Amino acid sequence: MIRLNQVFKIFLILFVSIIMCFKSNSDTLKTQNDLVVLGKNEAPIKIKIFSSLTCPHCADFHINVVPKIKKEYVDPGKVQLIFIDFPLDQAAFDASKLLHCLDQKKQITFLDKIYENQSQWTSGKNLSEINNNLKEIAKVLGINSKEFDKCLNNDTIIDQIINGRINAIQKYSINSTPTIIINEKKLEGSANFINIKKKIEKLI
Repeated sequence: MIRLNQVFKIFLILFVSIIMCFKSNSDTLKTQNDLVVLGKNEAPIKIKIFSSLTCPHCADFHINVVPKIKKEYVDPGKVQLIFIDFPLDQAAFDASKLLHCLDQKKQITFLDKIYENQSQWTSGKNLSEINNNLKEIAKVLGINSKEFDKCLNNDTIIDQIINGRINAIQKYSINSTPTIIINEKKLEGSANFINIKKKIEKLI
């Protein structure tokens, strides 16, 4: 994984350098239709979660913190969670592509499976083995082998993810995952439920 990460970072630095030369500061982080969300659009508190699907801390947050936020604040309509891609390596980048090939109703289920089984599907010796593991998860959600390969080469989705990452760096100075943004303010301190709860309660 270390070697893959290095190649991905070199590619990303070159790509970002080129894109940033042409990008306008007025760009937004994604249109509403592109977002993976949990909760009502009318919710007064928006929590953006920038994460990498191969990041263990992101998996811990998704498995242990997101359900508590959902129960206490999302279900009553007070909070909307917005999941935004910030891949840190090529495996996470490919998994993010699959996320956006899925029907919106299946996206949260995909995130659940990806994080719950993170140690299994990322255990391949190379990217090919890792993608074969991903292919099995995708198959359960209705993406066959042909669709899987097509998804990984979808230029629209590739540009969407990379541009979202560039915008996140520009707007929020993100350099690690998970990074939590609550009503456009970066969460300081630990990304645990108690800390997030304190911030939410101040805004209600």
